[in-house]
Amino acid sequence: MNALADNVESPELRRERIRRLQREFADLPAEAVLKEDLLRTGMAFTTEALRYCADFKTKSYFIFSFDMVPIESMSNEENLRAPEEVQFSGGPLGYRTTTVSVRVNPASPHRVDFVDGALKLFIGNEVEASLDLLGVPPYYQKTLASGQPVHEVAPTIEWGYLIYLTVYRKCQYFGFKEECRFCDINENYRQQVKAGRPYRTVKPLDEVMEALGIIADTDSAAKAYTLTGGSITRHLKGKLEADFYAEYAEAIEREYPGRWIGKVVAQALPEDQQKRFVDAGIRIYHPNYEVWDEELFKKICPGKEAYVGRAEWHRRILAARDIFGPENVIPNFVAGIEMARPHGFENVDDALRSTGEGLEWFMSQGVAPRFTVWCPEPLAQLGTAEGPAPLEYHVGLLRVWRDTHARHGLPVPPGYGPPGAGNALFSVSSFMDVIEPQVSEKV
Repeated sequence: MNALADNVESPELRRERIRRLQREFADLPAEAVLKEDLLRTGMAFTTEALRYCADFKTKSYFIFSFDMVPIESMSNEENLRAPEEVQFSGGPLGYRTTTVSVRVNPASPHRVDFVDGALKLFIGNEVEASLDLLGVPPYYQKTLASGQPVHEVAPTIEWGYLIYLTVYRKCQYFGFKEECRFCDINENYRQQVKAGRPYRTVKPLDEVMEALGIIADTDSAAKAYTLTGGSITRHLKGKLEADFYAEYAEAIEREYPGRWIGKVVAQALPEDQQKRFVDAGIRIYHPNYEVWDEELFKKICPGKEAYVGRAEWHRRILAARDIFGPENVIPNFVAGIEMARPHGFENVDDALRSTGEGLEWFMSQGVAPRFTVWCPEPLAQLGTAEGPAPLEYHVGLLRVWRDTHARHGLPVPPGYGPPGAGNALFSVSSFMDVIEPQVSEKV
């Protein structure tokens, strides 16, 4: 399966591919097949659609670009007018309501248009689903004492479920020899600043707390917050990584104890630094391992290999079970980079076998990884030349993840909202959509 050929096929062939996979994987929600394709190849917006979308909750660029073109190539100002997320439903298959993150790609066969007074998702010239948007939350319209908009300091995603606090906008894995090949965090920072967005490298603690105070007073949808940002390999503001992020958690939990589920995305840190997070009130730890295969980890994550190493990274993930509890250790991997050129697997079966090996290794020991669908970003080193991994890989991964999770009797990952097709809010992959909703959950 050639990923580039898959990416440029005609809309008619794309629709046929989606329908075929919906039949072949009838044990998965049909909605999840479409959602994965929207995430891996993005959406194109007509001028009429963008005009309509601009009055709703637009993209906040909360950490990465998650776009398949740079801002300078967005001739219709999609960076200012495209929605953060959409919910699709209905259409010829009667889709259940499904939340999906928007990734801008003017060349995508998935086209969003505003016709006959309604927003619709087309594949080519055929309507695939109706679309709903989230209105602008009241707190998004407020400004801090410093003049910063609340939504630049504390944006929400997952249809308002998650407050996303990227308190460090850059990463200390710098340059070709250290940066993760799929990641555009540093380049996205630069393009956003160039485009006039009020980005700052570090979000001041007092502004974060002021923004959360406004959200606490005006919002009931948010149930969790994520503290995150780039890796800190040395010091930032005189602090180690755990101390830097824990300072924010301590302030939040002191002011709003238990109001939201506290999560942190950080490196796989030594146990004493992990305990620093727990002491600060963090409940869920995301020490992302990115890609399972040993050789691919070295090539795609050279900084993490050099500073920590794959074996030690994995050891620290398992050590975190005794600190947070196994169900609260949820490392992410970037689904699709297993097949990224020039180093990735050349066929779907080999890629799924490798990814499945990693899932089995973690889940058999009580840790349930989750994943983000890789969006090839032009400012990242992997770029967009070969396109994303084939849809067959992503749909196959959903089955492997679901079956491995069920086989080991693991609970629904906490901190992600409700599971199941028609219920899930997690928007950057479909792993929550394929979990049976009747399973008891911790949201």
